[in-house]
Amino acid sequence: MSELMTPIPFRELMAWTVSEHQQEGTVFGARRPYLAGTKTLPIFGEKLETPFGPAAGPATQLAQNIIAGYYTGARFFELKTVQKMDGAELAACVNKPCILAEDECYNCEWSTELYVSQAFEEYVKAWCACKMMARLYGLGDPDGFVFNMSVGYDLEGIKGKKIDDFLNGMTDASETPIFKECIAVLRQMFPAEEDFIASISPRVSHSVTVSTLHGCPPDEIERIASYLIEEKHLHTFVKCNPTILGYETARTVLDSMGYDYISFDEHHFQEDLQYADAVPMFHRLMALAAKHSLEFGLKLSNTFPVDVTRKELPSEEMYMAGKSLFPLTTIMAARIAKEFGGRLRLSYAGGADFFNIDKLFACGIWPITMATTELKPGGYQRFKQIAEKLETLRYEPFISVDVEGIEALSLEARRDKYHVKPVKSLPRRKLYEKVPLLSCFTAPCEGGCPIHQDIPEYIELCHQGRYADALRLIIEKNPLPFITGTICTHHCMDKCTRNFYEDSVQIRATKLVAAEKGYDEVMRTLKAPVPANSGVKAAIVGGGPSGLSAAFFLGRAGIPCTIFEKADTLGGVVRQVIPGFRISDEAIQKDVDLVLKMGAEVRCGAPAPSVAELKAQGYTHIYFAVGAWKPGNLNIPGNVAPVIGWMKDLKDGKEVSLGHVVVVGGGNTAMDAARVALRAGAKSSTLVYRRTKKYMPADAEELDLAIADGVRFLELVSPFEQKNETLLCKRMKLGEPDASGRRVPVETGETVEINCDTVVSAVGEQVDTQFLTDNGIKLDNIGCPAFITNLEGVFCGGDVRRGPATVVECIADAQGFANQVLKTFRTSVNFPANAQSSREEAVAKRGILCESAKCEGERCLSCNVVCESCADVCPNRANVSIEMPDGRREILHVDRMCNECGNCAVFCPYDSAPYRDKFTLFHSKEDFDETEGNSGFLPLDGRKVLVRLNGTVSEADLDGENALPKDIECVILTVFSRYGYLMG
Repeated sequence: MSELMTPIPFRELMAWTVSEHQQEGTVFGARRPYLAGTKTLPIFGEKLETPFGPAAGPATQLAQNIIAGYYTGARFFELKTVQKMDGAELAACVNKPCILAEDECYNCEWSTELYVSQAFEEYVKAWCACKMMARLYGLGDPDGFVFNMSVGYDLEGIKGKKIDDFLNGMTDASETPIFKECIAVLRQMFPAEEDFIASISPRVSHSVTVSTLHGCPPDEIERIASYLIEEKHLHTFVKCNPTILGYETARTVLDSMGYDYISFDEHHFQEDLQYADAVPMFHRLMALAAKHSLEFGLKLSNTFPVDVTRKELPSEEMYMAGKSLFPLTTIMAARIAKEFGGRLRLSYAGGADFFNIDKLFACGIWPITMATTELKPGGYQRFKQIAEKLETLRYEPFISVDVEGIEALSLEARRDKYHVKPVKSLPRRKLYEKVPLLSCFTAPCEGGCPIHQDIPEYIELCHQGRYADALRLIIEKNPLPFITGTICTHHCMDKCTRNFYEDSVQIRATKLVAAEKGYDEVMRTLKAPVPANSGVKAAIVGGGPSGLSAAFFLGRAGIPCTIFEKADTLGGVVRQVIPGFRISDEAIQKDVDLVLKMGAEVRCGAPAPSVAELKAQGYTHIYFAVGAWKPGNLNIPGNVAPVIGWMKDLKDGKEVSLGHVVVVGGGNTAMDAARVALRAGAKSSTLVYRRTKKYMPADAEELDLAIADGVRFLELVSPFEQKNETLLCKRMKLGEPDASGRRVPVETGETVEINCDTVVSAVGEQVDTQFLTDNGIKLDNIGCPAFITNLEGVFCGGDVRRGPATVVECIADAQGFANQVLKTFRTSVNFPANAQSSREEAVAKRGILCESAKCEGERCLSCNVVCESCADVCPNRANVSIEMPDGRREILHVDRMCNECGNCAVFCPYDSAPYRDKFTLFHSKEDFDETEGNSGFLPLDGRKVLVRLNGTVSEADLDGENALPKDIECVILTVFSRYGYLMG
């Protein structure tokens, strides 16, 4: 695969646009058009139907990118920067992949990777195509959008022939070959539109944004802007770098918002344009532009140079944008607006998105461009929602910036949940599986669940109000819907694609809704089957989540089983330890009752018999599912209470030691203990940990709840003694990362004292394995048994196998045990009718940001029906969704449009890169040969193709006998028969 993109000739570009629109109802994958109204805004002697669009970057590099943006509502296009270095010379300096937009955005590319002459042609092609699309599809006024050039990086280069020809051609393309070609093609394709085509203006752009490299001297910036105003007669914006704020401001703001890991030093701040030099310069340029009857303003801001420290991108330095740039850029805007009394026009780029663009526009700051939001799932389709939001606001010509408004917004940004970084590092979003070559659509939430719950389906059933059906589907794999609907660690939500929009679908809460609203009906109809006469009989030792689940799965299959629980009630740690404010006994009992509907015998209040005794009683299979009740060893002197016993005593209503309580630990149990201490009447509750909150193993949700409850946190301390109502601790600092990636705490030699009457040790809870060894069960080198033990018919699961485990991991082990007993594996379930969204319903939610809804089914993206994230996020539209004869969709990678930016690899739910791992359409033999890794095909003469599969190359005749696998042949035939425009 070449890193160099191949521009699409204009005739092919228009044929693609028209054919796809007729056949698919889409344009370069953009599904829903924005139909502009009559409102417009004046700028540069032109007019805008919407005051926003893509910033100079990936979304304005190729004609099809601009076309997709226009179709979905963008009307101001800051074209990708051109400079004297271009084409292969520049591409050789840009390491790939070059984009990382998972959260805040980073890139290590800057100006167009095309030759300047090619970039010019792309912009002219896009100009003519958008005009024609407006006419053909009723998208709005064909003159209702603006192209804004971006040039750099020094005056010598801008004055050189390459850039001078570009500027001259953009201001008047009438005599250029490409403009003439475009007009001729349009006349041939749309003869009925002759008069309209003749009216297409060759003046592609009247304006320019000056982009300069970091370290460019102020007098050079002023010379460039003056030249563009005086000599080229262009409306001019000067793009400012965030470094104008000064190092201390940038460092303080980012640190306070959780971006302390972003690394940069002072050299850019010292070398870049200084505020004191900038202000008088901007006054002079304002006067110069006014003298020439031109508009002048600032573009805020450029991306922010930071160091590569965590292998984010294959470069030493990268450029930050998106959510973390917004607070810096709004501070810049507020300062400059105040300095100029609001009179200096400000164009904006720096973390603008759906949630803040209306606030920026209300401050009189526009046009607004964005580069990050369209790189995330939803892609260009996000523009439509933004356009619809802005069209509800009042459109007025620029008069001034609202100084007080932008000052307020800059302060608000530092507290805004969409810009503040969470305390804990983001969880891994990707699955561990590799993407299949074909048939890859998947719901990542399901893949992130240890029991692979059918999440999109039960959410859709709840959306339809079919709660009993939803609950029946849930208990196919999960017999504890109340427990998991309340306290599950919900790693399914970590994988939810909605995280890239705003926030995960509330999967756990939806499960609880299904349980609460569907329980009575399900219980009325749930019946145990007639016991199987197979001679199989199971003993389950432990009545916690894993034991209960095993009893349900076996009972459902008609296998007699007995639960042995030494406590008086079933439920394990969940019932006996987890505080009632987290989950009620009533909810736990509902799950117990559901399980017992399957006919399990229960023996509570006494230890279980030995393995030998159980086998003597006729049990053929034995499952040890005991909990982690053994306390860890904090090993400090003083009044120290093990957390499990202390919390159990509290829940049992016994008197426990309180006063000033200090909980030692950083896991979920530690958070529960610290919270319950406050509710029990402790004078204070402090959680101490030897690292920082960022490195605590507790789930982010549990940490947030503890903070909200008023638990105090003392970080970077390690206790060594409790005495005289005081806890003595060693002060720690963070050293280098260990094998797990967490930084190692290192002693500083300092000590800390805090008030403490009771220490609760919440570290290292364990399973007491003595009973295992007493029964002859072997343990591994870390003291854990295998799932299938050395004793025939004896298995271990849940805490006893894993150490302290999550409820859903316990359920997974229980299902594994049931599979072993039944000698079968449940890999699928029978879905109720209409349990999946239709493709139309799923597509309608793509690109729509939605913070809240009456039902989470309105937010669920139904990735099991439509994934296509790789197609959404590709700026160049190189990943295409094609419809197969049976209605299925496949992803086809179009090689010639790809520059290996890597964005699709970031958002593919698999641990894969679609631009390398999906079936690929090649455009030339040279590209085919160069890309040895991609499986794919190259059309040859007639109906012959050159195919590479798993590294093996062969030629195939589609009209004759060939050795192609049927599914591969079907994809190729579909491209030939329905998607010929992809081949050119």
